[in-house]
Amino acid sequence: MNLIERICSIILPVFSIIGIGYAYARWRGEVVRSDMASVNRVSMEVLAPLMVFSALAAKDFDFVHNGWLILASVLISLGSALLSWPVARFLGYDKRTFLPPMMYNNGGNMGVPLMLLAFGPQSLSAAVALFTAATLVYFSLGVRMMQAGRDQRPGSLLRLLKSPIMVAMIAGVLFALLHIPVPAPLFSAMKLLGEASIPIMLFALGVRMMDISFKSWHIGLVGAVVCPLSGLVSALVLDQVLPLTPEQRGLMYLFAALPPAVLCFMVAEQYRQEPDKVASIVLLGNLAAIVFVPIGLWLGLPSRPH
Repeated sequence: MNLIERICSIILPVFSIIGIGYAYARWRGEVVRSDMASVNRVSMEVLAPLMVFSALAAKDFDFVHNGWLILASVLISLGSALLSWPVARFLGYDKRTFLPPMMYNNGGNMGVPLMLLAFGPQSLSAAVALFTAATLVYFSLGVRMMQAGRDQRPGSLLRLLKSPIMVAMIAGVLFALLHIPVPAPLFSAMKLLGEASIPIMLFALGVRMMDISFKSWHIGLVGAVVCPLSGLVSALVLDQVLPLTPEQRGLMYLFAALPPAVLCFMVAEQYRQEPDKVASIVLLGNLAAIVFVPIGLWLGLPSRPH
């Protein structure tokens, strides 16, 4: 199998599930919103947290081994924000609108399935580590950025820490660091449920695409290009200085090429930070992933000489 065929075999299943979700939403119409509300709640409050916890608390997860990859995730998030800042300033965009989506890519809904297809089931814990580190950066620096210049919301950080997925992240990290064993039958059940979140998140991403309009297409188009480009530029720099294994290197490049996360739109709506513009960034960014994800795979697949 040549490189192009391999890339197609990785991205087509992921985009096919997203497409099926979008087609179902178009077919069923408004009723899908109420149908998916319960599914999304179960996914975000039960399945995705179990996926995160089981990946981090797995016996084979080694913080020391994944330490450089976690650092790469943090630096790609920060580097993307830094590289995007002059673009926002030059084009006159509100930095609170433009920068947070640039620093938080779709490492959960799209990234984890892509990494599993590209690098096999053994990459799940590393994929979750990348997603976890980026999530912590976004909900600390990114959300603080949106809060700048307005009244602070008391307890917002506490509410974040109490959310199921953050509790799962913190618990998974503690279990991994302290080497706390989880009974095998219970761990198998949690892992099985957690893995169910992957296709559900992709399907839900497709359904959500129906709700996002092409308004403010200009900032959306700029964001769709700047997010993966700034991530890939950051990854190219890190590739020269971090002692990554070939698989970690591939995971880093694929992670860097991902589009903005759908969650950015939901958070922007919560903070009333020009959600229509963030929606356009998310929509066009996820469409542009058809171009940029193959670039990330081409740069990072182990078959490519380093």
